[in-house]
Amino acid sequence: MSRQTPRPRHRRSRTALTVALPLALAAGGALGYGLLAPGAQPRASAASTATAAVPAWATATADGFASVDALGQNGTYGGRGGEIVTVRTLADLEKYATAEKPYIIVVAAAITMNPVGKEIKVRSDKTIIGSGTSGQIVGGGFFLGQGVHNVIIRNLTIRDAYQGVWNDKEHDYDGIQMDGAHHVWIDHNDIRHMADGLIDSRKDTTYLTVSWNRLGQENKAFGIGWTENTTADITIHHNWIRETEQRNPSTDNVAHAHLYNNYLQDEPGTTITSSYGNYARGRTNMLLENSYFQGLNNPVIRDSTATLVQRGNLFSGTAGRNESGGTGAAWDPRSYYGYTPDKAAAVPSVVKSGAGPRTSLGTTTAATRTTTKAAVTTLTVAKDGSGQYTTVQAAVNAVPANNPSRVVIAVKPGTYRETVKVPSTKPHVTIQGTGGSRKDTVIVYNNASGTPKPGGGTYGTGGSATVAVEADDFQARNLSISNDFDEGAHQDIAQQAVALRTAADKVFLDGVIVSGDQDTLLLDTAAKDRLGRVYMTDSYVTGNVDFVFGRATAVLDRSVITLKKRWDGSSAGYVTAPSTAAGRKGILIANSTVTGDVSDRSFYLGRPWHAGGDATLDPQTTVRNTSLSAAIRTAPWTDMSGFSWKDDRFAEYRNTGAGAGAASTDRPQLTDAQAADQEVADWLAGWTPAAS
Repeated sequence: MSRQTPRPRHRRSRTALTVALPLALAAGGALGYGLLAPGAQPRASAASTATAAVPAWATATADGFASVDALGQNGTYGGRGGEIVTVRTLADLEKYATAEKPYIIVVAAAITMNPVGKEIKVRSDKTIIGSGTSGQIVGGGFFLGQGVHNVIIRNLTIRDAYQGVWNDKEHDYDGIQMDGAHHVWIDHNDIRHMADGLIDSRKDTTYLTVSWNRLGQENKAFGIGWTENTTADITIHHNWIRETEQRNPSTDNVAHAHLYNNYLQDEPGTTITSSYGNYARGRTNMLLENSYFQGLNNPVIRDSTATLVQRGNLFSGTAGRNESGGTGAAWDPRSYYGYTPDKAAAVPSVVKSGAGPRTSLGTTTAATRTTTKAAVTTLTVAKDGSGQYTTVQAAVNAVPANNPSRVVIAVKPGTYRETVKVPSTKPHVTIQGTGGSRKDTVIVYNNASGTPKPGGGTYGTGGSATVAVEADDFQARNLSISNDFDEGAHQDIAQQAVALRTAADKVFLDGVIVSGDQDTLLLDTAAKDRLGRVYMTDSYVTGNVDFVFGRATAVLDRSVITLKKRWDGSSAGYVTAPSTAAGRKGILIANSTVTGDVSDRSFYLGRPWHAGGDATLDPQTTVRNTSLSAAIRTAPWTDMSGFSWKDDRFAEYRNTGAGAGAASTDRPQLTDAQAADQEVADWLAGWTPAAS
C-alpha cells in the first residue's frame, strides 16, 4: 500500500498553535468565548482585519494537525474574515454553509433536516457554531466533499437520525462525514443517535482535529480510512466516547494518528456493549497516550501491519485485547504542533466536565487566550557550589513563609546526605532533580525510630524521615529519597526508618524512587480530622515491613513496588499498613507492579494499623489492575495488634500475575459496581495533580 502522490512537507502554522485546554477552565466549564446567549441576535457585518472587530470565538483557530500549514492552507480558522450570520431555519443554514464566500454561521435554534438523513454539503472557509446550547441539528448532519478545507464545526448538538435498525446497512446517515477534505476542526459537539456513524473521516481526509466532543448512543462512533493510501494526519483528543459498540475510533491507513486524553466508557446497565475501543488498522501509525478506558472489551487492538505506541494510558475494568507494537517509525507530535496532555488519572473528570456544547466558549489559542499564571521562583542546589545553595534544606529555608506561588528547588545531580523538612508554612514547593535519571539526584540519611537525638530521647518513627513534608501542594520529581539505616548493625534499637513522610494535602510524587526497609513511605495527614491526599505516579517504592503506611488518602498509580529481603536474608513482610479514619479513602494501588527478589508466598499485601489502639479507625487498602508476583501470599491480608483485617476494608480487583488469585473469604474481590466507586479519581476527590 504505497503512497500514490508526493506527500507535502509539513510546516508549523504561522498562526498561533493551540494548546490543551487548561484544567481549571475545563473543570469549571468556563471557556470564555463570550458566545451569544441562546436567542441573541449578532450583528452581521463584514469583518475587518482587526480581530477586535469580531467576538473572540469567531477568531478561534484549531489545534493538533488541523493547525499545521500544508496543502496551501495556513492552519484551520474557518470563516474568519467573513460575515457573522445567525440562522434558525434549514434554508438559511444550507444557504450560508454551501456558499462560496467565507461565513461564520451561528446556529441559534434546533433545525430539523428534511428529508431525514439530509447532510448539508458544506463548502470551504466556514465556521458553523452553536449559540449557547440551543444550536441543534436534528435528523441529519454535514458532508464535506473532496477538496473542501478550512472548516470549523463547534458547539452543536447533532442528533437523532436513527431509523430503528442497529448496525443499519441501508441508511448512511452520519453526523459529520468527510470524503477527501482537509484542515477541519470538530470541537465541543454532542453527536449521538445517528443511523450509521457519528463521525466518518474517509478517503484520505487529513489535517483533522477532533476535540472535546461527546459521542454516544450509537453502534459506530468514529470511523477513519476507506482507502489504501497512508497519507492522513489526524489528532483526536479530550473526547468522551460512551455507549458505543465499535469504531471508537477505528483508524485505517493513517500516517500519523495522535490520540490523547480521550475518555472511553462502556457504561454498565445499558443495552450497548463495546466490541472494541481504539483500533489501529492497516498501516496506521498511532500514538495513543494519557487516555482513560473504563469497562471496555478489547480496549486497544491493532492489525499486524499497524504500528501502535501506548504511553501513560489507564485501564479500569477492561478485558480482552490490549495491544501495542509494530515496525513503523517512531514519531513525535511536537515536531508538528505543540500540546500539553493532562494526566490520565484526571481525564474522566476533565473530559466529563469540559466536553460537549457549552453555554459559553473560551478561546483556546495561545494568541487570544489571556491566562494569569502565578510567578514561579526557581532556587538551585548543587553540592559543588555552582548553585545558590549547597544543601536542599538551605533552599527550603530560603522559601518565604506563606509563599503565595510555586517555588521550584532545582537540585543538581549528586548525593545529598541530609534530612529535609518542608514546614506547613511553606506551601507550593517543588523539589526536582535536574539529572537525566531519577537516580542521579539522591537525598539520603540513616535515622531510625530508636536512633538517639542529640538533645536526648529518640527520633520515633515519624521523626526518622529523611524528607518530611508538612506543606500542602508539595511536589517531588525526578529524584531518589532513601533511608539507608543499617538494621543488621543496630539490632538493639527500634528498626522503623522512614525515607519520606508526608503530612499534608495535595502531595504529588512524580517519577521518584523512595527506598528503605521497614516503614519506608509514611503517608500521613496533618491531623486525624484533616484530609491528606497523595498521588504517586511513575515511581518506585522499595521496602519489606509495612513500607507503605499511614492515614492519608493515597494513590500509587503506574508504579513499581519492590519487595526486599530482611536484614538477615529472610523473606517476610507486608506491603501496606493503612490507618485510615472512618469515612475516608485509604491506600489505593492501581495499574502497578508488585515484584522483588524474595521467596514465593512470603509477603502480605497489607494489614490494618489501628494506631495507638484506636478502634474508631477503618483502615483501607485496595489493590486493582496490578500485576502481582508469586511473592504475594494466597491469603494476602492479615491481622495486626489484635485487630482483624476482616473488620476493615481490604480488597482486590482484576489483578494479574502469579500472585493474583480468585475470590474467596480470605481474598475479597470488588464487584464491577464496587470497583466503579474505587477509581483513582474517587481517591483524588476533585483534585487534578499537574506538574508545575
